[in-house]
Amino acid sequence: MPPERARHRTRRVAGGIEQPPWRQLVNPYRPLEILTEEQVETIHRASLRILAELGMQVWGDRALDLLGAAGAEVDLERKQVRVEGELVEALVAKAPRSFRIHARNPTRTLTLGGDHLVFGAVGGPAFVTDLDRGRRPGTLADFRDYVRVIGTLEIVQQEGGGPLEPMDVPVAVRHLEMYRALATLLDKSWQSLGAGRVVVDDAIEVHCLIRGIDRDRLAAEPSVMTVINSNSPLRLDGPMSDGLIEMALHGQPVVVTPFTLAGAMTPVSLAGAIAQQNAEALFMVALAQLARSGAPVVYGGFTSNVDMRSGSPAFGTPEYVKAQLATGQMARRYGLPWRSSNVTASNVVDAQAAYESEMSVWGALMGGVNLLYQGAGWLEGGLTASFEKLIVDAEILQMMAETLVPFPVDEASLGFESIAEVGPGGHFFGTAHTLERYETAFYRPLISDGRNFETWQEDGARTATERANRVWKQLLAEYEPPPLDPAVAEALDAFVERRKREIAAG
Repeated sequence: MPPERARHRTRRVAGGIEQPPWRQLVNPYRPLEILTEEQVETIHRASLRILAELGMQVWGDRALDLLGAAGAEVDLERKQVRVEGELVEALVAKAPRSFRIHARNPTRTLTLGGDHLVFGAVGGPAFVTDLDRGRRPGTLADFRDYVRVIGTLEIVQQEGGGPLEPMDVPVAVRHLEMYRALATLLDKSWQSLGAGRVVVDDAIEVHCLIRGIDRDRLAAEPSVMTVINSNSPLRLDGPMSDGLIEMALHGQPVVVTPFTLAGAMTPVSLAGAIAQQNAEALFMVALAQLARSGAPVVYGGFTSNVDMRSGSPAFGTPEYVKAQLATGQMARRYGLPWRSSNVTASNVVDAQAAYESEMSVWGALMGGVNLLYQGAGWLEGGLTASFEKLIVDAEILQMMAETLVPFPVDEASLGFESIAEVGPGGHFFGTAHTLERYETAFYRPLISDGRNFETWQEDGARTATERANRVWKQLLAEYEPPPLDPAVAEALDAFVERRKREIAAG
């Protein structure tokens, strides 16, 4: 089989919906850099000045104790911490340049860092929507269905920390039902919640159970990630600092991510926004290393801008793309894996949702992203998880992944004999070169429809959103759960029910 045919070969899943096979993605292209080396260093120095002269407000006693013991200037009354640049740089240098995330299915294990690329799903929305039922608060049934569809999409390599909030489950035990669903319905890696010691510790225990290992081995073979957000500007809240420390203590990676909107939570200028974002990210990386030297960390960036007419967050903008490219350069300055996101402010799955997401994904890939968080399903500025947007984004991600595959240039692919056979004014449909390759020569879309108008109209004149609706329903109907040892499932259920009783008892 010619190498280009093998590379494009697809496998049929879910009763006829073709997808490229699961694979660890690699970006072979050199990242686009919009900052000069001098500008990168200027931002670096500004970030260290912010931390040394202004500092961070930290609401969390464990964090304050670690920082104080390391030599930071801690004002306990104001919860203010100032850290000299030399200490920040020394701590950040301890974080690894790359690491692996071990899934319960070993073939789904992923590498983060270098030129490796991981596409994750949406995480965190309170609402869910689809064309049939509209926008609504999430339920546990919605949660499970969404996770099932994620499980069928080969291009979505990692779950993103709960695709929606199951609002019908009490908050105190909600994470347990989320973890049970993620652990049983997926054999891919999945992310835990990060706000506090309890939710992190329970996630660590669940991963030990489903992999059949102890915590020492889990520390050596990380399985669970979480996102830790600073509360910009210049604050790290107590639950976030506790979650960060607990993850790092057990050797599990944290994706440290300031959520910064230029004009509202940072200076309106992109240089100032990136400098502040960088300061907050470096502070959290340093704190993780104080908890455990060498703890794996992903440098997260989420700088966009606000709409100055309304004050609302804006996503997928030119400013967002430029911030992505600059953030990628800053992450590489410290030798850290970099996280970005696929985002849109659109309230529905429409042209705006598509072009803002396309801008976001292109900015991330051109900047050399390692983890595309919120990669599929994000809608309404992150408030809503959409079933149709999940499929539209899967199409975008599949196309991007195919774009990253270099095309061969050799004697066979040049097709000289085919050109000679056809000659002037002919066509190539019937040549041996074409017939050998026609099934696998080009990317096959998931929902795009290239038929002529009359054929499309006779077939129902469905929009891309309507076609996405049909795809997710078919994937869900034909979903098959990955194998799980009954004894492991029983132990997981016992753990979840025991923890519910303990939490209820106070």
